[in-house]
Amino acid sequence: MAEFKLESSEKHDEKRKELLGKVLDLKELVQYQDGTVASRMIINRKSGSITLFSFDADEGLSEHTAPFDAVVTILDGECEVWVEGATYQMKPGDTIIFPANVPHALSAVTRFKMSLTMIRE
Repeated sequence: MAEFKLESSEKHDEKRKELLGKVLDLKELVQYQDGTVASRMIINRKSGSITLFSFDADEGLSEHTAPFDAVVTILDGECEVWVEGATYQMKPGDTIIFPANVPHALSAVTRFKMSLTMIRE
């Protein structure tokens, strides 16, 4: 499973401003990178964030928990998702909500892209 870092908030504020007030094709805002997971944060606020991810084939995120609810929508490709022991096959347009503090993981079936919306309290 790949390690990844989210973009620095201050460094990329200008890039995010370029997206405001425009019609966006989310899957075009993050590119695939061979052998790894890439990310691009497009919104980052105290109340929550939206981050786009691309996963190369055979990449994924190992089981973990998060302190906030998270909404994942598949933009391209296919993946397998595990939430508290249940397994789901996901394709473009599918959305799942990872409840706060519940173990979850995901793995690429093919290269895939997703949008992750974190809702903070």
